[in-house]
Amino acid sequence: MNARTAPDPHSALLLLAGASVLAWTGILVALAGADPATASFWRCVLALVVLGPWALAEYRRAGGLPLATVGWSLLSGVFLGADFLLWTRAVLDAGAGIANVVLNIQVLALPLIAWVVAGERVPRRLVYAAPLLLGGIALAGGVLGAGVGGPEPVRGAVLGTLAGIAYAGFLHLNRSVSRGRPRHLVTPVALATVGAGVTCGIIGVAGGGIAVSLPATTWAWLIVLALAGQVVSWVLIGRGSAGLAPGTAGALLLVHPVLSVVLGMLVLGETLTGWQVAGCALVVATVAALVGPAGTAGRLRRVVDRHERAWATLTPRA
Repeated sequence: MNARTAPDPHSALLLLAGASVLAWTGILVALAGADPATASFWRCVLALVVLGPWALAEYRRAGGLPLATVGWSLLSGVFLGADFLLWTRAVLDAGAGIANVVLNIQVLALPLIAWVVAGERVPRRLVYAAPLLLGGIALAGGVLGAGVGGPEPVRGAVLGTLAGIAYAGFLHLNRSVSRGRPRHLVTPVALATVGAGVTCGIIGVAGGGIAVSLPATTWAWLIVLALAGQVVSWVLIGRGSAGLAPGTAGALLLVHPVLSVVLGMLVLGETLTGWQVAGCALVVATVAALVGPAGTAGRLRRVVDRHERAWATLTPRA
């Protein structure tokens, strides 16, 4: 096996560690017990405590960004904020496991957005996979019966799907910024987090307000969510994926949705029906086929890998 095909064990361990940390984000949202707007807003603010100084250091080293790039980065944060809000609600409605599984719709949504906005060709394999992915999401959401995962599993699956579409919108804009400013890895993410925080804050205030007086345990879980789910996980994923072939990285990242379901059962007592398990398996299998190393799937995986390396200094999902 040559150097191009042999996976690097160290990189594989880093990526697996990052995906494993990311799998806890839904659990942390549920444990925090805050409403979606409050949890989404404060996770952005708390993350900026780390991102702000990091971006300042990058500014001193690499200089500033053009005004247009700053604007696109902030706009990408609007989509990221929508993702946070929708996904947090999905966790509370359907459970942490299901919310993380249906988020995989981003694998389909990202190239579709690129086609609509930039005219990029949609791989034929994606067209064939779309009915399977959507059918799996419907089953996972409980259209044929739901277990004990959340009070509104179908609504949660729908919101989780919308969250994945919003996240794909963020990735598309982030891709454009990353291509134009390859030396700036932290600053665009910091600006996107500012945009996400403002978006969550505005929607939260309009919808009833952002809670400030929170129990100490809620603050503790939100801090862990911001640092582990938006910094540690993506640093590890970004560093690990840089040393792996696209297909290998995509396959290893599937530990995230699978582990999310397992953790939801073990930590939160979530249970799934046979149909929901089948739906989760169908989603994971479809995504595994799409991110495989061959042909159009490999090219799709390389697009996503570029986003992950650009996010080596932060960010989710949720």
